[in-house]
Amino acid sequence: MLAKGSLSWIAGMLLFTVAAGYLSRITGGLASYLFLALFIIGAALTLFFLMFFRDPERSPAGDEDDAVSPADGRVISMKERGISIFMNIHNVHVNRAPLAGTVTQIDYKPGGYIPAFNKDSHVNERNHVVIRTEGGDLELTQIAGVLTRRIVSYISEGSYVRRGQRIGMIRFGSRVDVIIPEGYGFTVGLNDKVKAGETVIAMRIEKKRG
Repeated sequence: MLAKGSLSWIAGMLLFTVAAGYLSRITGGLASYLFLALFIIGAALTLFFLMFFRDPERSPAGDEDDAVSPADGRVISMKERGISIFMNIHNVHVNRAPLAGTVTQIDYKPGGYIPAFNKDSHVNERNHVVIRTEGGDLELTQIAGVLTRRIVSYISEGSYVRRGQRIGMIRFGSRVDVIIPEGYGFTVGLNDKVKAGETVIAMRIEKKRG
């Protein structure tokens, strides 16, 4: 399955590749080699887009009140109630809701080009989402990276999201920050690898103790 809104990227690159391949066959001399090089580049980018925009089905682990990861990637920072997950270029970049609830706030801000793992990435393009869950408010921030900056949201204020539901994606290198509701504790640690909509990252503290 491919991510929502990705067909235009893939179709455009495929058309470019086919055109370059055709022109490499009908032209001669230096132009033929130039179009052949463009064909090779186009074919490589088409394969890259197919890999990057993949969107596999996921089945959330744990119980309904367990928070699942919003993103594929690696945990790069943890605070008392906050966690940061860095998505590398090879990760799936579709983001998912950690818990079920109602979207009460979406605050999008354009920004700069600093790498998403950098401590100064607060100036980057970002999308801040607040979800009111049964356990309290959960805050999620999508942060774009140094490459093509584009955060695509699949949700709107007032909409209800299921646990593990797709809520958007970030293109070409990015990070997702999550602030879990009070009464929750993390079940993952620094540098752990997680999967969006699948890996349990936090659960109620009473449940953890039990």
